[in-house]
Amino acid sequence: MATGRPFQLVVFGASGFTGQFVVEEVARVAAEDALRGSVRWAVAGRSKDKLQAVVDRAAGRLGKAELKSEVDIILCDVSDPTSLANMAKQATVVLNCVGPYRFFGVPVVKACIENGASCIDISGEPQFLEGIYLNYNDRAAEKGVYIIGSCGFGSIPADMGVLYTRNNLKGTLTAVESFLNVKSGPEGPCLHDGTWKSAVYGLADQDNLKKIRRQIGHKSLPVIGAKLKRRGAVFYSNELSQYSIPFMGSDASVVKRTQRYLHTHSQETPVQYAAYATVGGIGSVIKLMFAGLLFLILVKFNFGRKLLIKYPEFFSGGHFTKEGPTEKQMEGSSFEMTFFGQGYSVGQDPQQGKPNAKICTQVKGPEAGYVATPVAMVQAAVVLLKEKSSLPKEGGVYTPGAAFSKTKLIDRLNKHGIEFSVISKPEV
Repeated sequence: MATGRPFQLVVFGASGFTGQFVVEEVARVAAEDALRGSVRWAVAGRSKDKLQAVVDRAAGRLGKAELKSEVDIILCDVSDPTSLANMAKQATVVLNCVGPYRFFGVPVVKACIENGASCIDISGEPQFLEGIYLNYNDRAAEKGVYIIGSCGFGSIPADMGVLYTRNNLKGTLTAVESFLNVKSGPEGPCLHDGTWKSAVYGLADQDNLKKIRRQIGHKSLPVIGAKLKRRGAVFYSNELSQYSIPFMGSDASVVKRTQRYLHTHSQETPVQYAAYATVGGIGSVIKLMFAGLLFLILVKFNFGRKLLIKYPEFFSGGHFTKEGPTEKQMEGSSFEMTFFGQGYSVGQDPQQGKPNAKICTQVKGPEAGYVATPVAMVQAAVVLLKEKSSLPKEGGVYTPGAAFSKTKLIDRLNKHGIEFSVISKPEV
């Protein structure tokens, strides 16, 4: 990985909705005792005025007037390969905040690989993430750079949460179910419509994801221990006393890729995984069923997709807006992800008999999209800078769990408000 460059970190897309919060988090972390003076960073994007405004905003919110003159600005456009190359040549790690990644992610990855910069993104789009692995893993390995996708709320809590659960079970973990519970305050929930767009395009393009997976050609992972039973489309979770549904994000895709990597490269027992989200009571279930059915119908047609993208607030029941959440909405929001793991105690053969060990762990944190995501992304970048000896020896395209399984990322997250804990485990 490149050293001796002007900037350790460059935030690309810094003036976007999510990018502005990533800028604040970089400024906050770069000023901490452990990093003060050792991290030089810059912001990058198309408009000098907008980028300066974001830096000024961060300076005001954090009470750090010196930021206005200390943070450099790099003009860069995702449609201009020369400008992307210029940015990448100056960076050790690029934090890419420009989505939807299916449209804008590939040129950034290419520029970073060819110019020796590592790259982190916060994509929750399996088609993009797995396509990058298919097309760029070998080249990234040759160049010795790390391309690590899904380093935000999707999917660091899930991916690292499974590894945390594994590390805290005395024995062999063979299966995990996670349940996401998002809590909103009196102002209600809200997300920026960039996430909504990614969901619309992702569901419309499932066939392409299947094609990518056929091209990658991985064999099925072996099932160790009892096979994990899949739940229904809507079911009542006795564990959490709420109705739940399968979680539609990238978590299942990312965790499976991590488990495949660890099984292939470290001979670790692959963990079966299923991701769910709680939706509350029966009234919420009925609303969700109607909204979900309409969404699935519209997303199949070009005209329907245009409607969904043009009117996100209407079709999402106010959950997604073009303006994004207010400060009060973010302050009132939080998430909990609860993991129920099962496996086999020390000395018991996972291939014989039923699981005899269970564990419950949890990852919880602040508002998921624009508080927890910048924290996760920036801490992942710090690990790339500070824990090189604990990363995989070769560069390449990695999931968070594959890249960071031997690092102190979980400890770093715990110190920055994303907390991992054991709720209960069997007595042995």
